[in-house]
Amino acid sequence: MRSRTRVPVWVPWPPPTGWLVTGFAEAGDDRSGAVAVAVALSGPSPIGGPADLVLIAEEPGVGLGASYAGLNGPDPGHGFGVSAPNAKVEIDGHPVSMWALGTEKTAAYAGEALANWLWAVLWPESAGVLMVEQLNLRDLREAPLDLPYGAACPRLA
Repeated sequence: MRSRTRVPVWVPWPPPTGWLVTGFAEAGDDRSGAVAVAVALSGPSPIGGPADLVLIAEEPGVGLGASYAGLNGPDPGHGFGVSAPNAKVEIDGHPVSMWALGTEKTAAYAGEALANWLWAVLWPESAGVLMVEQLNLRDLREAPLDLPYGAACPRLA
């Protein structure tokens, strides 16, 4: 997957304590390559219980991140990014702003990194507090990592 994707393959590195990579998904075709990539992780919610996180990188207009977040339309929607960010992640030592989106069953955040949408979608909604930890994201296309793997995440099905 890494060699044929046009978008980053984001993973938190190091992963939060107790979290495992639990799957990958992509959208695209054999001719143009992947225009969207999702990486699933599962682990303990900071406030207790199990949680899932899906990080999505996609070209604008694809809609994979919005679909996981439960939004209508392909992008974060009207009013995105007009207020102070609700969270930040770090990429190559640079902070990337993320905004919370109005969703019903998830905690969903969106931002922009390397001219692509960056989404973080968490289940249950209360697991959104994980975004307070300011995750450090690495692109697997640039740096193959020895990732910890767990059982497949049903959210990618």
